[in-house]
Amino acid sequence: MTTLQGALWLIEHGFAVFTADHPGTPRCTGLHARQNCDGSRGKHPTVPFTRVHTRDAAQVRRWFGGEPRNVAVAVGAYEGPGNERLVVIDSDRPGAIEDVAEHFGHPHTPTTRWNTAKGHHDCYLIPPGIRLGNGLGKLRGLLDGDVRAGNAYVISVGSVHASGVMYELADDRPPAPLPEWLLDALKGQPAVTVPRPVTVPPARTGGSFVGLLKFVLESPQGERNNRLYWSACRAFERSDGQDSAVASALLDAARHIGLGENEARQTITSAYRSRAAR
Repeated sequence: MTTLQGALWLIEHGFAVFTADHPGTPRCTGLHARQNCDGSRGKHPTVPFTRVHTRDAAQVRRWFGGEPRNVAVAVGAYEGPGNERLVVIDSDRPGAIEDVAEHFGHPHTPTTRWNTAKGHHDCYLIPPGIRLGNGLGKLRGLLDGDVRAGNAYVISVGSVHASGVMYELADDRPPAPLPEWLLDALKGQPAVTVPRPVTVPPARTGGSFVGLLKFVLESPQGERNNRLYWSACRAFERSDGQDSAVASALLDAARHIGLGENEARQTITSAYRSRAAR
């Protein structure tokens, strides 16, 4: 499925779309200032998406018929048949939301799904009077991923991830109502925990490594893994190999912002292997 085909499929099924950066272009085409690009190619909006999005086929053909652009869905612009709103569960690995459902003692509810580079996006509907943000609620620490609702967006079918993986449609059924147990979990508060402090290796307290840790600690939801991977690559690059103190500090930072330990370890190890292969 091409980006144009993906965008047309989306508007035919009620989604509002807009253009995002495509990793195939020489430079990031995101709306942000170029010097502020975080390196996450293929994910940055090229328009102010809360105002500029469409369900018009002619507009879609103009937007996606020329220079490569990824397809993004404006989550807050969706309106269901009964004015329901859209919420997207962004799983960072296959089966993440299924595991959460099992944890709460419920079956997973199938719905519109497309595969991403790491997992999948599941689209659900919530009643019009309910407002959800991007918070994980009681899912924090349980879901390997994020939640997208309100003024948020997700990259969708037909798009290309920076790794070269295509976003592909996995289940084309209409969006299902968000299960009651999941709605309650997202509206709830996570258990109170004291974050583990982040320990910076003494040899680097005055160097650029502090900046890399800060970059991870300030990660918005949806960019936590990307920022961790990028920072780990830069850290191992500067330390000329795998440094256990560096890896430990990065792992502490990842856990501090809510990433699961296994997921964070895999990301850091992947970054090391990527640097070692060069």
